[in-house]
This record gives sequence, structure tokens and C-alpha cells, in this order.
Amino acid sequence: MTAQLELIRQQQKDSWNKIAFGWKKWDSMTMDFLKPMGDEIIRFLKPSGKEIVLDIGAGTGEPGLTIATMLTGGKVFITDIAENMVAIATENAKQRGIENIEAVTCDVSDLPFEDNTFDAISCRFGFMFFPDMELAAREMVRVLKPGGRMATSVWNVADKNFWVTAIMSAINKNIEMPPAVPGSPGMFRCSDSVFMTDMFMQAGLKNITKSEIYGKLNCQNAEGYWNFMNEVAGPVAAALSKVDHETKEKIKKEVLLSIDQKYPEGKTLVDSNAFVIYGEKKL
Repeated sequence: MTAQLELIRQQQKDSWNKIAFGWKKWDSMTMDFLKPMGDEIIRFLKPSGKEIVLDIGAGTGEPGLTIATMLTGGKVFITDIAENMVAIATENAKQRGIENIEAVTCDVSDLPFEDNTFDAISCRFGFMFFPDMELAAREMVRVLKPGGRMATSVWNVADKNFWVTAIMSAINKNIEMPPAVPGSPGMFRCSDSVFMTDMFMQAGLKNITKSEIYGKLNCQNAEGYWNFMNEVAGPVAAALSKVDHETKEKIKKEVLLSIDQKYPEGKTLVDSNAFVIYGEKKL
């Protein structure tokens, strides 16, 4: 891995470790929000029996924990680059009485598993944050058994994801953000309609299928949305940590107004849209 990619990898690890507490605090709401995408991944993978499954970028544990409950004699390896996230996933497994999991802190670009180990791989909203997505895809295919199944989710274009743009638009308007390094991690890095299908094909997968899933972030109200995004969304937290109180309050005012204008009833169900992509390793 080049020095630039290693820097990005470390930044990602630090960022996710830093906001892990926020994810733990808001876990119930976050998991409810992301459940439709996880359910679609599971629908594609159809995990069952004694299968061995790998969940990459699992964060606080999903969809790996749900997959584990569907296996009889099988096992799920839950992985993430951030040890704080892995610790929360382990805690969530214990609370739910799920024992057929093993949590591992590791980098997707250098997976600590033998070739042809897993029957299926899930990766919910991980690809856009990987420093080298092509390398990550190859590593995932390497550890997948011939004929094994793989499914991932990525966010669709910004225009279909008001849950992100409502706050990021206000941030970009009020803060002079440094230009993004080409190819660097970002929420909509994989949003082109054929980006992930092409990547799956290049990585050696076949029978590639894609679906589009709509979701709603239930924040109750505009204030709830603001608090949630501050503590769960890494790019938001990073940007707002660098501004003075006056600027932050100005951004907050604009965000609350934007949310209230779009959802005047007061029930804040913020729109999201994602792709779920599935493929199988060639025999």
C-alpha cells in the first residue's frame, strides 16, 4: 500500500474509532435506518445451515449478527478496521445471546484469512470508505469459496439522499472545505449506477445483480436530526470540529430550517436511497 493510501487508511481508522461512542448511543435508530439495506443483502445471500460467513465493515455488528441467527452450526466472522466498533459489536452479540460469531479487527485490504474460506460475504456501506477499493474487492474474492456469494450496499447519488445533503450543503456553504483528493473516501464515491457492478466483474464475480432500496431516517424532529448527524456521521463531525461556536450555530440554524421546510408536519422521516449489489465467485 502506498504512503498516500496508508495515510487514508489510518485517517479512516481514527475517524471511526472516534465516533464509535456516537454509534453506540444511537445504535437503535441507526440500525433501524440501515435495516432495509441489510435485509436486501441477506435476501441476496440466503445464509443458512453450517455456512461460514464474513461481514466486512460491520461497525456495531450488522448485518453480521442477524446472519448469525439464521445459521445452524455455521459461524459469522464480524470484522472492522476500528477496534472500538468491534468492541461494540461484541457487546451487542453478548446482549442478544449470539454465540456463533467471532469479532476481528482487521483491514479489508489485507484480510487475515486463508484463500477460499467463506461461503458468503456481506459488506454494508463499506466500499466507499476503503482506500483502495479494487484491492479490497480482490481480497474479498480471494477469501470467498468458488461459487461463494458476495453482496454489498453503497449510497446512490446525493440528490436521492437528503439525509446527507441537508447538513453537508449547509457545511459546504459556510466552511471553505479543502478540495477532496481524487479517489479519496466519500459517501457518494460509488454512486455511479454501474460503478460497483463493473468492480464486481473486474474482481472475478459472475451472475451480478443490483437492486435499489429506499429508506427513511426517523429522527422525530429537526433537532433530533442535527444531534444524530453530529455524533454518527464522520464527515460531519470532522467538519464541525474545526469551526467556532458562531459558525456552528449558523450552520445549525440553516439545517433546522431546511429540515422543517421539507418536513413541515414535524415528523422527520428523512429520505435515503442505496444500491445493493450481488455477485458469485466463479467455480
